[in-house]
Amino acid sequence: RPSMYCFLFPAKNVLFIMADDLRTTLGCYGDPLVKTPNIDQLASKSQVFLNAFAQQAVCGPSRTSMLTSRRPDTTRLYDFYSYWRVAAGNYTTLPQYFKSQGYTTMSVGKVFHPGIASNYTDDYPYSWSVPPYHPPSFRYEKEKMCKGAGGGLHANLLCAVDVAEQPGGTLPDLESAAEAVRLLRGLGDDGDDGPFFLAVGFHKPHIPFRIPQEYLSLYPLDQMSLAPDPEVPEGLPSVAYNPWMDLRLREDVMALNTSFPYGPIPKDFQLRIRQHYYAAVSYLDAQVGRLLTALDDSRLADDTMVVFSSDHGWSLGEHGEWAKYSNFDVATQVPLMFYVPGVTFFPDWLQPGTIFPFVDVFGRSEHRFKAGHVVRNVVELVDVFPTVSYMAGLDAPEPCPLVSFKEELCTEGDNLAYTFGRLERGKDDEDIAFSQYPRPADVPQVNSDLPLLANIKVMGYSLRSWDYRYTLWLGFDPNTFKANVTDVHAGELYMLADDPLQDHNLYRQDEVAAPLPHSWDEESSEAVTGRKRRMRVPLLEDLRLYLSGTI
Repeated sequence: RPSMYCFLFPAKNVLFIMADDLRTTLGCYGDPLVKTPNIDQLASKSQVFLNAFAQQAVCGPSRTSMLTSRRPDTTRLYDFYSYWRVAAGNYTTLPQYFKSQGYTTMSVGKVFHPGIASNYTDDYPYSWSVPPYHPPSFRYEKEKMCKGAGGGLHANLLCAVDVAEQPGGTLPDLESAAEAVRLLRGLGDDGDDGPFFLAVGFHKPHIPFRIPQEYLSLYPLDQMSLAPDPEVPEGLPSVAYNPWMDLRLREDVMALNTSFPYGPIPKDFQLRIRQHYYAAVSYLDAQVGRLLTALDDSRLADDTMVVFSSDHGWSLGEHGEWAKYSNFDVATQVPLMFYVPGVTFFPDWLQPGTIFPFVDVFGRSEHRFKAGHVVRNVVELVDVFPTVSYMAGLDAPEPCPLVSFKEELCTEGDNLAYTFGRLERGKDDEDIAFSQYPRPADVPQVNSDLPLLANIKVMGYSLRSWDYRYTLWLGFDPNTFKANVTDVHAGELYMLADDPLQDHNLYRQDEVAAPLPHSWDEESSEAVTGRKRRMRVPLLEDLRLYLSGTI
């Protein structure tokens, strides 16, 4: 159990911050190049989960899964074009649960995926006490706003801009941060007006990289490097490859004339993509810093839990891939941290001071993240709902039954409260994250990244433990939402101790099809890896159990 403080004086309020397409490119996760002083400062006062994974590496399905604590096979959302309350079940969401417990719930920016996936309302009024706020300038995000060499405007991937020249002299995340700051100041002035749950969703580092141009100066091109594994691995099944169509449709990428599906982006342009992504992350960090400082200034930081995460990661050239749309760690791993006053950090109530002073990323900062409260074992985004509820002093939802379509409130995740206030004792072999990704065919097509439900023919189910990532690509029927565990199209097995970047696929079809034991002995292990090492390797039975809801 966590510290007794959270039972006696639970965090009164919740500030829930979501990034879009943010991988663990943060200083607090060990990236030596990125400049994220404000998020690192939050991490230094939080419990940080170093191995947290999304359930599907694309925005709509991942956000719906996290906010309902149900997996994509239960929400029945694999694309952007269905609303879970209609297509699957009337599932209670995280903010809806807090609203039912007397909280004022508010949404700013991108929290739910907009459109059909949230009923064109961001699930209002079910989830929110007031209509959600969307930044007006987002309407320009997909228009031709990027200056080219001749001065003309283009719909580019790389789109660093002079903010003063943008419509309204602003950008979406600047507007969202300003609105969230306004709300926090009002909540601080209201005093004892009841608890609040404020969700703030930033759009960056999602493409296009329409960001203030000054952030590029933090990352000179001569300091940027390519991905450590920029080639498509020889053993990668074709069904697993993501052909990054959303990049190909941008004018500046189209001009490169790269071949489909594997044609590499020229190295000089790869460096510029990575430069812009890093700059977008620092821009995001500044907006998070504005929120945390407003929380401080409003005298709310000592009784407000802060949760920070992302919907999924983003490939930056690893495996010859870009964007999300895969089951690799770079696409599924996300930052996840919880600041819980009195549990992860102890404010000095006798001599109150600033907990989250704003750190200017352009200035020299002496702040360094100190790994205090970290969890290395594997967790999932479906764990967020029960954990936030419990740490706020509410009852965590009960685990879902085997078939839960008619259950409005339950969780398919774990309550991680037991990890707070205690030291991790080492790896837990039973901790596994499940992710999945749909494909329309066994070979890359123009709709491989985002197939419509009716076009899904194969589903890649992936298990990630401390030691391995194991994926089976199974035949899938979109009419019944069922995978056929006897119809194995391809497989992937990566042993992370020797292959942390997941470049050497050890899967062999004949071995998985055979009735092998669940735990291989040293001789069996040697047959696959060429060396003696005792390890736990999941086989087809693991996925049978998972798909049946047993694990």
